[in-house]
Amino acid sequence: MSQVLSVYMTAGDLAEAEKIAQALVDERLAACVNIFDGVRSVFRWQGSVQSGREVVMIAKTVEERFDDLRERVIELHSYELPCIVARPVSDGHPGFLEWIEAETDPSSAL
Repeated sequence: MSQVLSVYMTAGDLAEAEKIAQALVDERLAACVNIFDGVRSVFRWQGSVQSGREVVMIAKTVEERFDDLRERVIELHSYELPCIVARPVSDGHPGFLEWIEAETDPSSAL
């Protein structure tokens, strides 16, 4: 079985998050993307502390698809430096983890 990853990302607004999520699932780079609107972020950028609204996305994928997922998000994203952080999933519902692996298998699209 492949290493399942949970990928934490942010977007500037809901439309951008939905566009990214749709592409990732359509292209089998992620089995699912959860979208959480209305997040308030405080961060240091270009020498000053800033804050603003963001949208959080959590994608479920496998390690073998992560590089392509990251590149696709960078391609679609409006940020100069988008947040894309992958964390390994150490355990979970076996059927759900198998579903993630099946849905991110590029040969399934044929």
